[in-house]
Amino acid sequence: MVALRDSREILYVGVDGGGSKCRASVFDADNRLLGTGVSGPANPLHGYAQTIDSIVRSAALAVADAGLPPETLGELVAGVGLAGVNMPRLYNEMSAWAHPFKQMFLTTDQHSACLGAHRGGDGAVIIAGTGSVGYSWVNGRSEIVGGHGFPHGDKGSGAWLGMEAVKYLLMAMEGLAQDSMLKQELQRVLGTSDPYDVIEMMAGKPSSQYAKLAVPVVVCAEANCPIAASIMRDGAAYISDLADKLMESKPPRLAMIGGLAPRLKPWLKPHVAERVSDPLDPPELGCVYFAQHSLAALGDGKSKAEEGDAKALFG
Repeated sequence: MVALRDSREILYVGVDGGGSKCRASVFDADNRLLGTGVSGPANPLHGYAQTIDSIVRSAALAVADAGLPPETLGELVAGVGLAGVNMPRLYNEMSAWAHPFKQMFLTTDQHSACLGAHRGGDGAVIIAGTGSVGYSWVNGRSEIVGGHGFPHGDKGSGAWLGMEAVKYLLMAMEGLAQDSMLKQELQRVLGTSDPYDVIEMMAGKPSSQYAKLAVPVVVCAEANCPIAASIMRDGAAYISDLADKLMESKPPRLAMIGGLAPRLKPWLKPHVAERVSDPLDPPELGCVYFAQHSLAALGDGKSKAEEGDAKALFG
């Protein structure tokens, strides 16, 4: 634990909310990490109440992890990057939330992840976790590619890999697709060889549930299972296309983040894999960078700074 030099200095909490989990980290004014907390999903598209509960819970856990008293929550300047708030309606709903923080600056998880990946500077980022999206921030202009949500979008994501695995498994169980290591592994993970059991377990489930089945796909693909490898190649080809589109804006750096990113990188097209750099900082610190930029803009007399940032993000 890092001791605070001055009890009056500004403390920040960066909150990175996605389809599977919400991660919050408390930082001091010098961006030193003090504590971290993790809670449930935080995508308002899939539930407003769940989202605000996850934000507060993860932030409270981060405060506790930092060894700070619970009332510190009300003294924090929060930078919050959420999945789903690239949709203006959801952005407006979350902006109207009577949050428990001293101040809150809201942005998309793409923007905060990009700021973190490039230490507050310009660049492009591909997020490959439960969902997938490409985002660039160059000379004050943003571009979003993909990120249309599960199940009709987010190709190459963990949820998409899981969905493709389930579709294959149902066909293989009925003799309409070849047997494979992937079939055996999925049956083991799900604990059944009955297609109706699979339907009952997976029908209507959220993206986070499907993303859990990405693990056997990746494991089997890395063990040279042709079915799993085909799914991985298809997803990685889409992610490579996202990267090519993002590079049209000539960002100085390209990073890839998310739980799936390190396992997906070897499957990317070679020219894309060569361009991908490691993120410099985590998304939670990117949220803090956003809060700091917003505070600085307010200090310059731009009372609508966060609204201006929102307009830039939404084009």
